[in-house]
Amino acid sequence: MANPPTTMKIMQSVSPRSEPVQSRSIKRAQQILDVTSELLETVGLNDLNTAIIAKEVGISVGSLYHYFPNKHAILYAMGKSWLDSIEEVLKEIQEWALEDMTLAHFIDQVVDINLRTYRQQRAVLRLVQAMFSVQELRELDERHDDMVISQMAKVFKRIGFKKHIRERERIARLYLEVTHSTYLVVVNQNERRAARTLADLKLMLTCVLDHHLNEPE
Repeated sequence: MANPPTTMKIMQSVSPRSEPVQSRSIKRAQQILDVTSELLETVGLNDLNTAIIAKEVGISVGSLYHYFPNKHAILYAMGKSWLDSIEEVLKEIQEWALEDMTLAHFIDQVVDINLRTYRQQRAVLRLVQAMFSVQELRELDERHDDMVISQMAKVFKRIGFKKHIRERERIARLYLEVTHSTYLVVVNQNERRAARTLADLKLMLTCVLDHHLNEPE
């Protein structure tokens, strides 16, 4: 029996029409990103479209298309900006005197600096969900994971892990999965619940990292 025909989903372009160079154009492009962040939080991914975005920005859909060809291109730009901020955090961590830090101090600092970045990105949970579920954005999700894992594997070596790179990468993936999901929960909790969740996160990290620090090679 013949297989039924399948339809392939055509990937939409996520490249901006052109990089804005004039001050006014740069401000307009940023306004589009800011408004999209607000709408992503209020209306959600499925109901978000360029008509709604253009209306909230106060421009025509045609004018919006001068900056971005579709909503996925706008979301891609948002995701890329967030990814850049995570990269800056990882670079800053590498500049710390990691070899001289106690494990407790390291965990406090690494959790705090990452959480600040998650809190600065509006609608971060919806954005991360889009990066995972939307085909056009999935490469950003993969790049995020690869970047965090590779950099934290280096960090773990500097804080005293005497393990092969593959094992440090395995631990770094566990670190990523635990911290990333917890940050996405914490940003939507009230202050009291967030503090308790963060305390639990730090306790879990302490147990895992301390175990591997003191484990024989």
